[in-house]
Order: sequence, then C-alpha cells, then structure tokens
Amino acid sequence: MEKRVIDYMLVPLGLLAMVGYHGWLLYRIIYHPTKTVIGVNAIHRRYWVRAMMEDVSKNGVLAVQTLRNNIMASTLLASTAIMLSSLIAVLMSNGGRNKTDLFIFGDRSEASFSLKYFCILACFLVAFLFNVQSIRYFSHASILINVPYKKISQDHQHHRLTVDFVARNVNRGSFFWSLGLRAFYFSFPLFLWIFGPLPMFISCFVLVFMLYFLDVTFECGWVVDVSSDDIGNSTYSKDEELGIVGRPN
Repeated sequence: MEKRVIDYMLVPLGLLAMVGYHGWLLYRIIYHPTKTVIGVNAIHRRYWVRAMMEDVSKNGVLAVQTLRNNIMASTLLASTAIMLSSLIAVLMSNGGRNKTDLFIFGDRSEASFSLKYFCILACFLVAFLFNVQSIRYFSHASILINVPYKKISQDHQHHRLTVDFVARNVNRGSFFWSLGLRAFYFSFPLFLWIFGPLPMFISCFVLVFMLYFLDVTFECGWVVDVSSDDIGNSTYSKDEELGIVGRPN
C-alpha cells in the first residue's frame, strides 16, 4: 500500500510539472513570441517564405529542397514512433513484466505495468499523428511556395495574402513537428516510470530544466516596425504582422 501511495504522489506531481511548463510556454508563444525560440523561428520562417516567393525562378529549387528536408525529418520521427508503438504493443500482449526487483519504490502489480505501457504507447501514437500532420502541411507548402503569384494578380493585397497563406502552412508543419518531438520528450519520463515513480519524478524536473534553456531566448526580445513597403498599406509590429498562432484582440 505504501508503494502505491508513492506512485499516487510522485507521478502526478511529475506530470503536473511537465504540463505546467508547456502551458507556460504556450502562453509565452502566444503573447511574447519574440522571447521564445519557437516564436522567433516562426517569424523568420515567414520572412524566408516571402524571400523564396519573391523570385520563384531563382529560389524555387532551394525552397522545395528545404521543405523536402523537413518532410524527411518528419518522416523519420513518424517511422520511429510507429515502430516503437508496435514494440510496446508486443510487450503489452506478451505481458512484458519482470518479476525481479526492478523497483526501488512503486507499485509492481500487473495493472500498474499495463497502465505504464499504455501511457508510453499512447505517447508514441500521438507523436506519430503529429508528424503525419507535419508531413501533410510541408507537402502542401512545397507546391504552394512555387506559385507565381505576382503573375496571377497585380493586386498588392492579394500578394500579401498569398504569402501569408503559404507561410501559415509552413509554420503549421513546423509546429506539428515540434509537438511530435515533445511527445518523444514526454515518453522518456514515462519509460523511467517502469523503474519506479522516483526516477520518473526526477526526470520530469530535469527535463523541464533542460527544455527551459532550449525554448527561451533572451537575445531576440524585440519589437520593431515593418514598413508598409514590405507588408502592405499599413505598418505592423513584428509580432502582429508575423503573428505566429494568432494575435489577441
């Protein structure tokens, strides 16, 4: 009973730390994008899309090659995720449970093992779905980025909307790739949970500490104005004009 109490205490606290950190990160991405690596990368991806579409004849091959590299990265993660999901499913069906003293603390019941394997399986399946969505958006963007939009219409507003639409597809593909990678990060504490709640609890806080330094930037916390020549008839701040996941009213 004492071992189950340890599971009931440490495991939720570890998961709460992970979920709480990513909730805080989401808030920063939405309201302070230039202070996060994800936000800064999204801003520069929009600039990159605009540069690629300025002259399709010169930049078309480079744009498609870059997007293909992203598709390959997403494909690799998706393949790895589905392979690991199959492995976990085999372990669950074979009762991959060891009777030796793997735990220092924690519940050793068969139901506990099944729950742990199921959580890991669900994590990898989510990673697979996110990476498939990433492939979908990058595939769409690889075609749209070569559209000669300047020849289709001379309307400057139409040009800006076309670039924004392609940039959103590229950014969404990248966001789904990041979410798939986060699912892999989540799987590591869940895997350590097999060896007890204490390793899982410690790994959650170590992972949050490491992710903080990977996600936060202190060098690009700026907001500058973009002239109407670059954007359209109005002047926007960098955050607003290049809004990453939607600018609040």
